[in-house]
Amino acid sequence: MLTAAVTVFGCATGGAVAAAETGSHPEWGLNGTYIATSNGEWARKNEVFYEQASVRSTWTISTECSYPGECTGTVHSDWGWTAPIYQRSGIWYVKHQVDNWIPCPDGSTAPGLQTYRFRAMTPEGAHADPTSTTLVGEDITVGPSGACGVSKPVYINMPFKLVKVS
Repeated sequence: MLTAAVTVFGCATGGAVAAAETGSHPEWGLNGTYIATSNGEWARKNEVFYEQASVRSTWTISTECSYPGECTGTVHSDWGWTAPIYQRSGIWYVKHQVDNWIPCPDGSTAPGLQTYRFRAMTPEGAHADPTSTTLVGEDITVGPSGACGVSKPVYINMPFKLVKVS
């Protein structure tokens, strides 16, 4: 699991703080084209390893940041969805609904909520590195309890990697 990163900043002068509050700082955010990969080989379904198909897509990301670690924006996926992206304390989040995610025995379907959670890491993945163009974390999709007449939510978790290409 991904542990929330704590970022500690040194003291700043009043002028530096005012500049951070009024200006846009693209170097703090994610902007550009990225390859997003969810690794189904290591997927877990309701906490049991359950191999799924790996998924690869291209994301176009645009963000604005008011402070380092405090950013918001939009992700456009080549899979046809658009979702908000935000960063809190060095961790990025993208959430969107997946229609018809759970197939039911009666032919109906139920939606799922897909959440990507990731942060910039060193190339080896050993340490957080806010300047890295490789981000890693997890892709979690949860179906509602009660879907298909079963009172237990479906939960699939996969390792996730996001790499900047331009």
